[in-house]
Amino acid sequence: MKKLLNKLQDGKAISVIYLFVLAYTILALVWWGVLLFMQSEQISRFEIQNLVLRTDSVAHPVEYQQELARIQTTEYRRTVMFIGEGIIFLAIILMGGFFVYRSIYKQMKLSQQQQNFMMAVTHELKSPIAAAKLNLETLRKHRLDEEKRFKLLDNTIRETNRLDQLCNNILLASQMESDRYKLFREDLNFSELLVNGVKEIKGRIATHSIQAHILPDVWLNGDKFMLQIALNNLVENAAKYAPKNTVIDVRLEENAGQLRLVVKDEGPGIPVDERERIFLKFYRIGNENTRKAKGSGLGLFLTRRIVQQHGGTIIVKDNVPAGAYFEITWPVYSVQTA
Repeated sequence: MKKLLNKLQDGKAISVIYLFVLAYTILALVWWGVLLFMQSEQISRFEIQNLVLRTDSVAHPVEYQQELARIQTTEYRRTVMFIGEGIIFLAIILMGGFFVYRSIYKQMKLSQQQQNFMMAVTHELKSPIAAAKLNLETLRKHRLDEEKRFKLLDNTIRETNRLDQLCNNILLASQMESDRYKLFREDLNFSELLVNGVKEIKGRIATHSIQAHILPDVWLNGDKFMLQIALNNLVENAAKYAPKNTVIDVRLEENAGQLRLVVKDEGPGIPVDERERIFLKFYRIGNENTRKAKGSGLGLFLTRRIVQQHGGTIIVKDNVPAGAYFEITWPVYSVQTA
């Protein structure tokens, strides 16, 4: 907690120093402009004084007026030049300041998100490892009946599956960031994939009622492994935040010429100003030190990337009467109905 506070304080200090330097630069530019205007006026006054001394305005009125007009025109041009250059320099300073500050701010946010990610992943790794270790030690030290042995082994497998999924998410996130992952596309029965996927998730998540309403015989050209990850991430994300014993609804339907996969829950929902940020890498709503829900901040990031790679779009909105409503949409031309 102290380290996080220190980082936040360091970030504020950097912002204050940066704004001070930017303000000093702008004030220096303004002072430079004031000095140039004063110098221009002095030059004009000096030239007018010389003109008065060397030219008789009464004896040579035309020559005097022409020279005076030239001095005034030159001063006007200098003034316009100074104002123009000042505006250009100010615009460059402000634009440069904006982009530099935005870059610094993004770097600070990324650093904070990475810190949150490390804290979350550490917790995510330690929990299943500790549970699996405890189960195995129990099996080694005690003679249990077949039912209890099977239950402990089943729990251990479930925890190792959690570890495997977390490692897959981390590996895939790295590969997608560098565009190294290539989809293995094939024509697959998308309806059957979803039905089997929901059935497998039900075996792992007993805290919620997972209901499936799947349009039958829908075929999709895509990567089976990646689509399974997208489904798992959406349902498990709903299970993390929705209260226990509530319903998680998974639907595949065709509407208005489009194929839609919907996952909705009865949780607290997602604030409007967070609905784009939740798809960013490492981003999670709230403070990592006080957050109760598990996660690494990679699930929704991967899900959107997977959906985009398959030519679809994903949005989140409010479920009615409460909860989050994730909707993936594919154009109908990418679907084959048997």
